[in-house]
Amino acid sequence: MLGSQSSDSIEYEDQTPSREVWANGVCMKTSEVEAKLDEGNIQEAESSLREGLSLNFEEARALLGRLEYQRGNVEAALHVFDGIDLPAAIQRLQPSFSEKQPSRKGRSRGDSQHAVSQHAASLVLEAIYLKAKSLQKLGRLNDAAHECKRVLDAVEKIFHQGIPDVQVDNRLQDTVCQAVELLPELWKQAGCYHEAMSAYRRALLSQWNLGDDNCSRIQKAFAVFLMHSGVEAGPPSLAAQVDGSYVPKHNLEEAILLLMILVRKFYLGKIVWDPSILEHLTFALSLCGQTSVLAKELEEIMPGVFHRVDRWNTLALCYSTVGQNKAALNLLRKSLHKHEQPDDLTALLLAAKICSEDSHLAAEGVGYAQRAISNAQGRNEHLKGVAIRMLGLCSGKQATISPSDFERSRLQSEALKSLDAAMSLEKNNPDLLFELGMLYAEQRNLNTALRYAKRFIDATGGSLLKGWRLLALILSAQHRFSEAEVVIDAALDETAKWEQGPLLRLKAKLKTSQSLPMGAIETYRYLLALVQAQRKSFGPLRSVSQVGGDGVNEYEVWHGLADLYSRLSHWKDMEVCLGKAKELKPYSAEVLYTEGVMLQGRGQAEEAMSAYITALLVDPSFVPCKILIGALLSKRDSNALPVARSILSDALKIEPTSRMAWYYLGIIHRVDGRIADAADCFQAASMLEEFDPIENFSSIL
Repeated sequence: MLGSQSSDSIEYEDQTPSREVWANGVCMKTSEVEAKLDEGNIQEAESSLREGLSLNFEEARALLGRLEYQRGNVEAALHVFDGIDLPAAIQRLQPSFSEKQPSRKGRSRGDSQHAVSQHAASLVLEAIYLKAKSLQKLGRLNDAAHECKRVLDAVEKIFHQGIPDVQVDNRLQDTVCQAVELLPELWKQAGCYHEAMSAYRRALLSQWNLGDDNCSRIQKAFAVFLMHSGVEAGPPSLAAQVDGSYVPKHNLEEAILLLMILVRKFYLGKIVWDPSILEHLTFALSLCGQTSVLAKELEEIMPGVFHRVDRWNTLALCYSTVGQNKAALNLLRKSLHKHEQPDDLTALLLAAKICSEDSHLAAEGVGYAQRAISNAQGRNEHLKGVAIRMLGLCSGKQATISPSDFERSRLQSEALKSLDAAMSLEKNNPDLLFELGMLYAEQRNLNTALRYAKRFIDATGGSLLKGWRLLALILSAQHRFSEAEVVIDAALDETAKWEQGPLLRLKAKLKTSQSLPMGAIETYRYLLALVQAQRKSFGPLRSVSQVGGDGVNEYEVWHGLADLYSRLSHWKDMEVCLGKAKELKPYSAEVLYTEGVMLQGRGQAEEAMSAYITALLVDPSFVPCKILIGALLSKRDSNALPVARSILSDALKIEPTSRMAWYYLGIIHRVDGRIADAADCFQAASMLEEFDPIENFSSIL
């Protein structure tokens, strides 16, 4: 039996004054051997070990090399290890491992021989492993990787069926585990990334009898390598694939699979909690937009693993990313409670951002933004501009539902003031340029809005569609339709085919505004051709959201075409297109409104009124329906006028820049005898018509 009493770990450098080695039941001190090594007499030191412990050449060399390695003499250890003939040692050891299990009568002797063979294998393989470590320390990484690979090749030759779960020498198992972990690291350090990929796959797919900790470390390292190496791995070889099992399509999928396996191991109590696993999983799932999956993983983690406020904040971020703002805000309200962490700047900013997207939550968002500004001090000073920006966005959104003109004007002024202040702190933030452009455009300050839209396109290099759309809408509001069309054509040249939907719809509306209906119809035909091509490319069941946020939306194409035919009074063609749109979205306020327009155009006023009312039941804040209901009621007897006036006033609270709402309200005031009020309404409608875009600016968001 072979061994060393200096340490249980082969990488530990023993500092004790006297070492002992033992083998075959004999123990000897190493002082004499070390003295000969210090004198440079390697042959004599080897002879002393062979004679004192009854060892063969490879075993003596292995012990001697390990002794030099533990003493820190890396180059001397490497010189000793070079003399070991690994293939010869494997050839001698192979038969003893491939022999059949001995009978009961000879079991004791057979077990003893088997143990001796295992310890001999352990010593020789450990020597080659230490040789790889020595080469690594000397910077010879390729050579180190090849030596480490020799260890694993030798193990596979010795154990044809993989390392058994029982009756394996601990030192042999430790050497194998460490070699399996070391090999991919050596290939990475040497810059041989494809070899590293193969080494990771070999480590995880072969039978090495790895412990849970070893296997988990390899899985984590492989996942990180897959995400950050920049080397496309490709699926595992067919021989390694199990029938019916899931095969990852690319690096990111494989990395996510490995990380989720690690999280599952923690749930089962096989490994201790490692927060970096969740960090890597968060990064990977965020890259592919699957934050809902991350939220599910976070919900399954037992309480006490990490702080509940951190869990709430991370879950809120996950939910807000997938549009579940209500759930996200409820979690943030809990984390910002006075008994939790009310001054958490990140949570305050996220809560303010969520509130800035909903006019009914904007007032609450103003409070969060003001608290964020107060807490943006010291090391968080750099976030003050973000907090001021959120205050501006919330104030602007709050202005849209303000009950009075004075209050609306005040809030809009505060919003502009805040965004300008944020711009002074974040001069290179393109989002601020876009938001200022949108705010000025909605207030019909078109020249200033145009300047900010151009600056946004310059800042982003024209890479974002919303900048081109904003510029085109501003030009259309200035009745510069041909210039707007040039902008759309320039944007189309810079845009991928599947992202051209919103731009082409704008182009069709521009054609209509220029009294070119056939050009608009031709544009919609091209859009329908893109829809068909999209179906072939992504499959009939693939939703538009999966193709991309700016993909060709079939519903919007059919609805836009129906709206175009309604302007031309082509009711049969409109009915066909509306039917197609209704198949895709049967419970849409837009579809019901367009159906009402068709019925009203055919002289079926009562049926049209029914369609408008149904649309309002679907979406109570849908302004176009309120306007046409008010218009229909204004044509009835005087008893209906107060109801019509109330509905139109409500529409103007939601959308103060609706020229048609002002126009019909003026008609009602005129019929009711309020001439001065009617004149004011007609004047507002006339002014708004001068700056009316072909599509609401809010459609960009």
